[in-house]
Amino acid sequence: MIYVVIGFLWLSICLYVILGGADFGAGIVELFTRKKNRSKTKVIMYESIAPVWEANHMWLIIAIVILFVGFPEIYTTLSTYLHIPLVLMLIGIIARGTAFTFRHYDAVKDEWQNVYTQIFYFSSLLTPFFLGLIAAATISHSINPDAKGFLDLYIFSWLNWFGVAVGLFTISICAYVASIFALRETVDRLELSLMIKKSKQTMIFVVITGALVFLTAYLSDIPLIMWVFSKPLGIMATSFATICLILIFRAMNTRKLLPVRALAGFQVIMILVAATYQHNPNIILFGNGQHLSLLEHVAAPKTISALGWALILGSIFILPFLFYLMASFSKLRRN
Repeated sequence: MIYVVIGFLWLSICLYVILGGADFGAGIVELFTRKKNRSKTKVIMYESIAPVWEANHMWLIIAIVILFVGFPEIYTTLSTYLHIPLVLMLIGIIARGTAFTFRHYDAVKDEWQNVYTQIFYFSSLLTPFFLGLIAAATISHSINPDAKGFLDLYIFSWLNWFGVAVGLFTISICAYVASIFALRETVDRLELSLMIKKSKQTMIFVVITGALVFLTAYLSDIPLIMWVFSKPLGIMATSFATICLILIFRAMNTRKLLPVRALAGFQVIMILVAATYQHNPNIILFGNGQHLSLLEHVAAPKTISALGWALILGSIFILPFLFYLMASFSKLRRN
């Protein structure tokens, strides 16, 4: 049953990066759009994230619950050494959701709309940045339980050049996924041309920030290149991600956009596989040479069994309604 629980943890993280990433990316794309095109981009982005807006943070909640119940030592370590970026990320999620709601549904349209918009923009930008910092801290050996000072324990455990690079890469992934998802929400040729241009720009940003991640990893003595390219699975995942990039680029040039969402989602999954498979099931790598493993640092067998069955039964009820939600929004847009 432990592998069922780990599978659900992996699935929830993947879905949050893809669907939640598209959600955050909507605000990022709009932020970096010229003012004359922002109103049009706002409508396109809103239509793009509408099917997942109400449900995307469900995947983050599931991941947190799995860690809390099934892997309490891992959960405690994350919430202790990374409590600052975690709190900032959660504040960003709350601020973004609140601003989005008032921005679209406030009965009174006044100057506060500008305030809501700015909160929406910058919380969309900073939240995935802190998510990237947290992810980088778990594998960069920057968390050192033997450290004595506050800065070494709770600041430099996540604030470093590699973490910043991964944060920027996470921002670029979110903007990229959002712009790709929005391609099929356009209603005329001008809107399509605008979103294709945005998608190509975010592609370039993904490539640049991805290279920056490898550069900072090399300078920080993090064996990321070895993790990704030393075994066939990493090479295959990287190759598949690159092929998806080429296919998406080709689809945009030929205006055949049916497969772009699936390709983008698969591409993100391949990036996650390439970056994490080598050191799995070790989910946290400490600076003192120790680690925390999903197979070794786990709750009692009865707890894992109960958690696994709860996840299986819960998915039977949740997933059909999630698909129904997406289908309902798609039907409303067509009408």
